[in-house]
Amino acid sequence: MRVGIVWKLFFLTTALCMLILATVYVGQSFFFKQYYENRKLDDIQANIQLFERDYVNANGNTPAIQRLEQEFYRDNNTWITTLDSHGNLRGADDFYVKVKLDSYTRQSKPSEGVKYERTDGVKNVISDEIIRIPLYNLVSTEKVAADSSIFHVGSEVTVIAINKDETYVPVRIRSPDLGNYSWGNEHFGQVTDDKRVKENILNGSIVFMYGTITEIRIPEENNVSSLMYDDALFMGEIKQFQADLLQDEDAVNDMHINSMKMLDRVHNNVKYKLFIKPIRGSDSSTVYLFAMASLQPVDEAVQMLEEYYGYVIALALLLVVLVSFYYSKKIAKPLLRINSTTEKIANLDFSEQLSIRSKDEIGDLSSNINQLSQTLHSYIEQLQRDIEKEKQLENTRKEFIAGVSHELKTPLSIMKSCISILRDGVAQHKREHYFEAMVKEVDKMDLMIVDMLELAKFESGTFKMEMDVFQLDTIIAYICEQLAPELEKKQLRVHIQLIPLTVEANQLRIEQVITNFMTNAIRYTPEGEQLYILTVEEGEFIKVSIENKGVHIPPSQLDKVWDRFYRGDSSRQRIQGGTGLGLAISKNILELHHVPYGVENTEDGVQFYFYLRKC
Repeated sequence: MRVGIVWKLFFLTTALCMLILATVYVGQSFFFKQYYENRKLDDIQANIQLFERDYVNANGNTPAIQRLEQEFYRDNNTWITTLDSHGNLRGADDFYVKVKLDSYTRQSKPSEGVKYERTDGVKNVISDEIIRIPLYNLVSTEKVAADSSIFHVGSEVTVIAINKDETYVPVRIRSPDLGNYSWGNEHFGQVTDDKRVKENILNGSIVFMYGTITEIRIPEENNVSSLMYDDALFMGEIKQFQADLLQDEDAVNDMHINSMKMLDRVHNNVKYKLFIKPIRGSDSSTVYLFAMASLQPVDEAVQMLEEYYGYVIALALLLVVLVSFYYSKKIAKPLLRINSTTEKIANLDFSEQLSIRSKDEIGDLSSNINQLSQTLHSYIEQLQRDIEKEKQLENTRKEFIAGVSHELKTPLSIMKSCISILRDGVAQHKREHYFEAMVKEVDKMDLMIVDMLELAKFESGTFKMEMDVFQLDTIIAYICEQLAPELEKKQLRVHIQLIPLTVEANQLRIEQVITNFMTNAIRYTPEGEQLYILTVEEGEFIKVSIENKGVHIPPSQLDKVWDRFYRGDSSRQRIQGGTGLGLAISKNILELHHVPYGVENTEDGVQFYFYLRKC
């Protein structure tokens, strides 16, 4: 249905303003926060899948894994690390304490000769053994540095460990000299509390080990690999996860290999999302991918939108004015362009086309003007071409008539003189000579008429050149043999260098071209000079060149040698013979073959050449 332009403007402006208000209100009120949060979480989950793949491919290479963790944080602004089956950090071996054990307290006596195998737990402890206890899950690097007067090499300590799967995982290090002062995971407080120590010892769930510190290793300052472990919130969640993992059997049963678990956390009124995914490590043990992402950017974006929403109404009112003004100009602008274009058309300037394609009255008008412009332009161009063609034909006719008149004037004059002599009975003893002279002139005029008819046939545009396949060197040799008497007459030495190749062309017409070129060369070569006939391969073509030694053609005349009745001498003397149409005919033959051709002055002569396609 056709809609008027006024109603279009009204409906479009109103609908646009309503759409903006509705979109902003509905999107900000209902969808944006949830969409933003879900999109962020989906991206993080997808990137965790990629991290898992790269982690497995790293095959336990600690530097490579640390690099993956750093890249993950840089790309997603989310901490990620890997935990072993007991919740300890994997690959974080730059922060630990070594303790030489003196004695232990637990339910059963350990078997003899079993060595310490893991850095994240103690298994089958024996006296006088040195064990290494990771500290990331127990204390921060700042606290270790601050407590150097309490815990140092030579300090006696009590190590409290949790029994999990026959492995004792250290969860606290105490100083017996300072009572309860210790380094440890605060989430294990209820397990290691003094009121329950006796019960835990009896059921074998904890063990107390006593020994002396032999080494304390602290990460180097600004060590990139340990930056994430300085984040108190991130490490707090890792400690909480370890406590749940070691104490809560339900928490372990809920975790399935390759299944993602997401937990909500709130710290300082900021929402966080925990991602926990158990996978199989390179040693077939359970490894947990542990990541924590802050949702604060989502909340900040929503809050900014809520504050911004108050300005939307005012902006919408301003938008109505601007849109109305814009579309008013949009309607007026095509009219101005139409006016400018029609003025140019009136002045016969058809270079500009209207680009208006709207489905209304202005669009129809623009289309009609473009069509009118194209029609007028095509008719005027055709008229100009016809006028130019007519001028060219007129010039050609004039040149042709002038050339024919000039060429026929001499033989007719000769014949008229001979007839007058024979009629008056003068020089009766030379009757045969005069008759022979008239026959020669008649033959020349006959040859000229044949050439003119042939040239007209080529220039008509209707002649179709039939192609043959023939041996080019054989044809050139045959033509040279036919022209041998003329070559001997002028004592010309011919140098022939031919390549035995087969070409695709009209054999009869190519013979005619070569004959014309050679007779032209013979005609203008001084006696006793040399001719050069060469064929050279150039890609898919073969070049045929005929060079004669003698006078050069003036550079300004090189393009004119292909014209009708052109001769090298300005006086058009007929001493050299020929009709003056040979080169013009050759030009048309070569153009019908669609091959390059030309003429050029050489060092001491003139060279005519053309190309043919190899078969």
